[in-house]
Amino acid sequence: DDNKGARHQKFLVKINADQTLLFAHNIDLAPRVPLQVGDEVTFSGEYVYNPKGGIVHWTHLDPNGHHVAGWISLNGRKYQ
Repeated sequence: DDNKGARHQKFLVKINADQTLLFAHNIDLAPRVPLQVGDEVTFSGEYVYNPKGGIVHWTHLDPNGHHVAGWISLNGRKYQ
């Protein structure tokens, strides 16, 4: 977890043999996702490219209503 400023649960998701996505899920605004190695997730959020695969953030509701709400789904439960 990154506890500087707004707290974020950070985790990597392997999308193919060469690329991973870093997720930065704001746990001040959304519940922590109880992930374990090998879990499969679906998600909606904002993707920002980088050569290693990219980062996904805004996986939660925007309390100010200025940003499209995102989410992470694990085992049929949506975390946002």
